[in-house]
Amino acid sequence: GCSGLTSITIPDSVTSIGYATFSGCSSLTSITIPDSVTSIGRDAFSGCSGLTSITIPDSVTSIGDYTFAVCSGLTSVTIPDGVTSIGDYAFERCSDLTSVTIPDGVTSIGNYAFYGCSGLTSITIPDSVTSIGDSAFLGCSNLTSATIGNSVTSIGDYAFRGCSSLTSVTIGNSVTSIGNYAFYDCSSLTSVTFEKTSVWYVSINSSAIWGTSVIVTDSAQNATYLTSTYATYYWKR
Repeated sequence: GCSGLTSITIPDSVTSIGYATFSGCSSLTSITIPDSVTSIGRDAFSGCSGLTSITIPDSVTSIGDYTFAVCSGLTSVTIPDGVTSIGDYAFERCSDLTSVTIPDGVTSIGNYAFYGCSGLTSITIPDSVTSIGDSAFLGCSNLTSATIGNSVTSIGDYAFRGCSSLTSVTIGNSVTSIGNYAFYDCSSLTSVTFEKTSVWYVSINSSAIWGTSVIVTDSAQNATYLTSTYATYYWKR
């Protein structure tokens, strides 16, 4: 809550940045994190609305819950190769964020991780990622395309809901479940390509093993299925 703090340099002796350390430092515009830091705690920079860019050192292995939440001035971020997980709400409501690079080492994207990042225009989820959390990209209204890697097995509830500019999606061949409302309110979506075209089953019951069978070979029809016909259903194969 040091609202007058504009810059800070963290010394090389520091190995971790703890819970909510700089939370609410709204005038902080730049920060240098040394390579000695291996962990950044929950809420560490949440609400740092003046922060426009940040370099996360290669030594950091995870980005915790709410770490950069509501950093509304942040325009771009590069996540280092050593990071294996992006926590819940990690970048929520970073409304000026236009680009993000997710490295091949990341295995999970948490719930609401990029919720409300309305400036984000495209996203490529690498093959290392196995799960996309609930509402991970909810409300990313300027997102136009998404490529979902071949190791992703599950796409959470509401994952891309409200991505009203999304026109095309490619779903990797390892996906076996898609949550309800995952692509709801994606009003511009016209093409969804399933790399694995085996029969899917849809049901309003999340625990159901079988349901109505759906053929997914037609990309235009798939878009209709996911945005209207079966938008509120759970998808499984």
